[in-house]
Amino acid sequence: MVDVGGKSESDRRARARAVIRMSPDTAAIVAQGDAPKGDVLGTARIAGIQAAKRTDELIPLAHPLPLTYIDVDAEIDPAAGTITFVGEARTTSRTGVEMEALTACAVAALTAYDMVKGIERGVVIEEVALLEKTGGKEDWRRAP
Repeated sequence: MVDVGGKSESDRRARARAVIRMSPDTAAIVAQGDAPKGDVLGTARIAGIQAAKRTDELIPLAHPLPLTYIDVDAEIDPAAGTITFVGEARTTSRTGVEMEALTACAVAALTAYDMVKGIERGVVIEEVALLEKTGGKEDWRRAP
């Protein structure tokens, strides 16, 4: 792990996004809450939150962080056949929470994939990306 002992604690925040694509028919089933495995968006949200809390166990060399906030929002566009997960993580620590936000989104997308694969095998996780981070040495934001 990188030595962060000399850094001072500061408020840190990161937002990430994951996009999963499926057919409009499958997305409509998810939006209606009629998937055979149940509430896809709610289950994916909880899975993402749980994963963020365990990031240091999943990602080698990641620091364990005292998260002060983690959430995952899901937005479904049935016509486009997409679900977009946006995760936000916050801490007051010596290192950032980018990996926690990214892990939350990735696991939410994987959970949604798992829950709809019985309906459609062609589902694709198209993107997992950091949107922004604040705190620490410098702030960063993905260009729109």
